[in-house]
Amino acid sequence: MESLLSPGLQYGLEHSTLTCWIICGILALLSITSWAVILSKHFLLSRVHRANLSFLREYRDSNHALEQFQRREHHEYSPYYHIYHAACREMAWYLVGEDEPGETFAARLQGAGRITPSQMGAVQSAMERSVAEASLRLEARMSWVATALSGAPFLGLLGTVWGMLDTFAMMTASESAADLAALAPGITTALVTTVLGLLVAIPSMVCYNSLVNRIRGMVVRLDNFASELSAGLDRTFVDHRFSTEILPSMSALGSPSMPAFTGTNASPLPAAMHAAHLRA
Repeated sequence: MESLLSPGLQYGLEHSTLTCWIICGILALLSITSWAVILSKHFLLSRVHRANLSFLREYRDSNHALEQFQRREHHEYSPYYHIYHAACREMAWYLVGEDEPGETFAARLQGAGRITPSQMGAVQSAMERSVAEASLRLEARMSWVATALSGAPFLGLLGTVWGMLDTFAMMTASESAADLAALAPGITTALVTTVLGLLVAIPSMVCYNSLVNRIRGMVVRLDNFASELSAGLDRTFVDHRFSTEILPSMSALGSPSMPAFTGTNASPLPAAMHAAHLRA
């Protein structure tokens, strides 16, 4: 391990103070947490991508929009499946009155009619909620990586400033003139935390930007799939022949009657009160 360190970093660690070791420990915890989230997100996004491709292939090869829902096929790691399942549950409720396919689901579906556009709006709301929940699951724990990349440099700077203050205090307390050999351990130790902070922040920044771009692209694909699914369900199950109620025209409502204030009693007060007011 020592052969992998630069001579300056190795020298600084050998002469580190308690404050330096505390900050280095915090930086190590941030680094471990950040890398744990980065690796778990990488494997999760890869698994989600493969599951989405598998579900999408089966969905587009199916003969009916509700075929996979009727067969109760599960794709646990596919957000596409959860969006599809949420939409199909809402659609089945309006079509046959049940949100899970039973033994008579296929027969009842054959005799079911179509739903109205307003009911289709509820199906779209279910899909939007599912997309939002999937987005939150994909973005979960990313704040730990953001904390590592933004907080590590400040912790390193804190350790450096603290170490320099200790070095200057030692110079002031020393009776003899401090030479470079005497100041070298304190200055080197102070700079160690900055180096370690940057070593934590730079990889976290690169991986964070990469993961954010992957998550953003996956959320866009979720929205696109929800739009595709909504269009397919709309063409198959929605009856657009229902016309909305025609609002009456202004002429059918009649002329508005406004109170006239141009008579002898133009005051808003009653007549008796108005006369008493004038006599006063």
